[in-house]
Amino acid sequence: QVQLVESGGGSVQAGGSLRLSCAASGSTDRSYSMGWFRQTPGKEREGVAATYATGDKAFYANSVRGRFAISQDNAKNTLYLEMTRLNPDDTAIYYCAASERGALLSPLHKGGYNYWGQGTQVTVSS
Repeated sequence: QVQLVESGGGSVQAGGSLRLSCAASGSTDRSYSMGWFRQTPGKEREGVAATYATGDKAFYANSVRGRFAISQDNAKNTLYLEMTRLNPDDTAIYYCAASERGALLSPLHKGGYNYWGQGTQVTVSS
Protein backbone atom coordinates (compact mmCIF):
# COMPACT_ATOMS: atom_id res chain seq x y z
CA GLN A 1 0.00 0.00 0.00
CA VAL A 2 1.00 3.60 -0.47
CA GLN A 3 0.00 6.66 1.49
CA LEU A 4 -0.36 10.02 -0.24
CA VAL A 5 -0.25 13.48 1.32
CA GLU A 6 -0.93 16.60 -0.72
CA SER A 7 0.32 20.09 0.08
CA GLY A 8 0.71 23.45 -1.61
CA GLY A 9 -2.89 24.50 -1.93
CA GLY A 10 -4.02 27.99 -1.03
CA SER A 11 -5.70 31.14 -2.25
CA VAL A 12 -4.50 33.02 -5.29
CA GLN A 13 -5.82 35.70 -7.62
CA ALA A 14 -6.76 34.94 -11.17
CA GLY A 15 -3.72 34.75 -13.39
CA GLY A 16 -1.55 33.49 -10.56
CA SER A 17 0.29 30.22 -10.08
CA LEU A 18 0.55 27.45 -7.50
CA ARG A 19 2.52 24.26 -7.24
CA LEU A 20 0.94 21.27 -5.56
CA SER A 21 3.01 18.46 -4.11
CA CYS A 22 2.05 14.89 -3.28
CA ALA A 23 4.40 12.96 -1.04
CA ALA A 24 4.16 9.18 -1.19
CA SER A 25 5.16 6.79 1.56
CA GLY A 26 4.75 3.11 2.25
CA SER A 27 5.27 0.72 -0.63
CA THR A 28 7.26 3.11 -2.79
CA ASP A 29 9.63 0.42 -4.03
CA ARG A 30 7.34 -0.21 -6.97
CA SER A 31 6.06 2.11 -9.67
CA TYR A 32 2.59 3.57 -9.84
CA SER A 33 0.69 5.50 -12.41
CA MET A 34 -0.14 8.82 -10.79
CA GLY A 35 -2.83 11.38 -11.26
CA TRP A 36 -4.22 14.67 -10.05
CA PHE A 37 -7.96 15.08 -9.69
CA ARG A 38 -10.20 17.86 -8.47
CA GLN A 39 -13.68 18.14 -7.09
CA THR A 40 -16.16 20.88 -6.28
CA PRO A 41 -19.33 20.47 -4.21
CA GLY A 42 -22.05 18.61 -6.06
CA LYS A 43 -19.82 17.57 -8.93
CA GLU A 44 -18.00 14.42 -9.87
CA ARG A 45 -14.30 14.15 -9.19
CA GLU A 46 -12.59 14.93 -12.47
CA GLY A 47 -9.17 14.05 -13.76
CA VAL A 48 -6.84 16.98 -14.31
CA ALA A 49 -3.48 15.42 -15.16
CA ALA A 50 -1.93 11.97 -15.07
CA THR A 51 1.25 10.14 -15.89
CA TYR A 52 2.17 6.52 -16.47
CA ALA A 53 4.39 4.70 -14.02
CA THR A 54 7.26 5.08 -16.47
CA GLY A 55 6.81 8.85 -16.37
CA ASP A 56 7.27 9.05 -20.12
CA LYS A 57 3.76 10.15 -20.99
CA ALA A 58 1.47 12.78 -19.54
CA PHE A 59 -2.24 13.33 -19.99
CA TYR A 60 -4.22 16.49 -19.38
CA ALA A 61 -7.84 17.52 -19.29
CA ASN A 62 -8.69 19.95 -22.08
CA SER A 63 -9.52 22.62 -19.53
CA VAL A 64 -5.96 22.70 -18.16
CA ARG A 65 -3.80 21.69 -21.10
CA GLY A 66 -1.12 24.30 -21.67
CA ARG A 67 -1.55 25.76 -18.17
CA PHE A 68 -0.84 22.82 -15.86
CA ALA A 69 2.15 20.48 -15.84
CA ILE A 70 2.53 17.18 -14.01
CA SER A 71 5.95 15.94 -12.97
CA GLN A 72 7.52 13.59 -10.48
CA ASP A 73 10.73 13.30 -8.53
CA ASN A 74 11.26 9.59 -7.95
CA ALA A 75 14.18 10.20 -5.60
CA LYS A 76 11.84 12.14 -3.31
CA ASN A 77 8.77 9.97 -3.98
CA THR A 78 6.92 13.16 -4.79
CA LEU A 79 4.46 14.10 -7.50
CA TYR A 80 3.93 17.72 -8.51
CA LEU A 81 1.31 19.74 -10.31
CA GLU A 82 2.50 23.10 -11.54
CA MET A 83 -0.54 25.30 -12.15
CA THR A 84 -0.27 28.59 -14.05
CA ARG A 85 -2.73 31.17 -15.37
CA LEU A 86 -5.24 30.06 -12.80
CA ASN A 87 -8.83 31.17 -13.12
CA PRO A 88 -11.84 30.92 -10.77
CA ASP A 89 -13.03 27.75 -12.55
CA ASP A 90 -9.92 26.03 -11.17
CA THR A 91 -11.21 26.45 -7.63
CA ALA A 92 -11.61 22.97 -6.12
CA ILE A 93 -10.18 20.44 -3.74
CA TYR A 94 -7.27 18.78 -5.51
CA TYR A 95 -6.47 15.14 -4.88
CA CYS A 96 -3.45 13.04 -5.67
CA ALA A 97 -4.04 9.42 -6.67
CA ALA A 98 -1.96 6.33 -7.39
CA SER A 99 -2.72 3.27 -9.45
CA GLU A 100 -1.01 -0.10 -9.24
CA ARG A 101 -1.47 -0.44 -12.98
CA GLY A 102 1.50 0.72 -14.97
CA ALA A 103 -0.57 2.04 -17.84
CA LEU A 104 -4.24 2.93 -17.58
CA LEU A 105 -6.64 2.86 -20.50
CA SER A 106 -8.28 6.00 -19.17
CA PRO A 107 -5.66 7.78 -17.06
CA LEU A 108 -7.98 10.68 -16.25
CA HIS A 109 -10.78 8.47 -14.99
CA LYS A 110 -10.91 8.06 -11.23
CA GLY A 111 -11.96 4.42 -11.44
CA GLY A 112 -8.47 3.17 -12.24
CA TYR A 113 -6.86 4.46 -9.06
CA ASN A 114 -6.37 2.49 -5.86
CA TYR A 115 -5.00 5.08 -3.46
CA TRP A 116 -6.02 8.66 -2.69
CA GLY A 117 -4.71 11.54 -0.64
CA GLN A 118 -6.86 13.67 1.63
CA GLY A 119 -6.93 16.63 -0.76
CA THR A 120 -5.76 20.22 -0.67
CA GLN A 121 -7.94 23.27 -1.30
CA VAL A 122 -7.19 25.64 -4.16
CA THR A 123 -9.18 28.86 -4.31
CA VAL A 124 -8.82 31.31 -7.19
CA SER A 125 -10.45 34.71 -6.85
CA SER A 126 -11.31 37.03 -9.70
